[in-house]
Amino acid sequence: MTMRVLLVEDDALLGAGLRAALGKAGFDVSWVKDGATALDKLEAEEFVALVLDIGLPTINGIEVLCEIRARHNPVPVLILTAADTTRDKVKSFECGADDFLAKTAEMEELVARIRALIRRSGHSSGTLCAGPLKLNLDTHTLTKDGAVVKVSKREFSVLQALMEGAGRVLTRGQLEQSMYGWKGSSVDSNAIEVHIHNLRLKIGAATLHTIRGVGYTIVKQER
Repeated sequence: MTMRVLLVEDDALLGAGLRAALGKAGFDVSWVKDGATALDKLEAEEFVALVLDIGLPTINGIEVLCEIRARHNPVPVLILTAADTTRDKVKSFECGADDFLAKTAEMEELVARIRALIRRSGHSSGTLCAGPLKLNLDTHTLTKDGAVVKVSKREFSVLQALMEGAGRVLTRGQLEQSMYGWKGSSVDSNAIEVHIHNLRLKIGAATLHTIRGVGYTIVKQER
């Protein structure tokens, strides 16, 4: 499935950079620069996520958000804005935003947030592979060297995030985001460690590595 994302950003330099970075991360990005065009796009086409600035010409981001929710469009929306105030966050969530991120955030975090939104919306599909592991996102099954490995829903979410980022180190916070989301329920302080421990028992310690003081990674390799 093509991961089509709509980016709404009026700053030409930032928009070009975001489009390039999200494209490199595997998304098919459509970029528009104003709220009216964004509404037209959302009416005519289907996207798995919307990255939306607040300060836009013609129609601002909050008005765009309120309008698409009034049209009963369920597309996951991440507000990406320089207007990082409590009032902006509250208004965004009241209008139906799924996540909120300041423009000062690292690109790696933005990509992780978008992927988490897509996962929670049920749009993810296909198969992820890393070494001996195959993770089927349609059937929610894991195999290692062809044999089925039983994992819990939370373990599956952690493993999916790690396999999507195979070769990169993900922090505990990023893995928590993959399970619970920005607005999610409270997270036990050792929840990720417990899931990682259980996964190591099931898939092998040689497959899932801890980078002490940083996070966790699954090495990207060919078999």
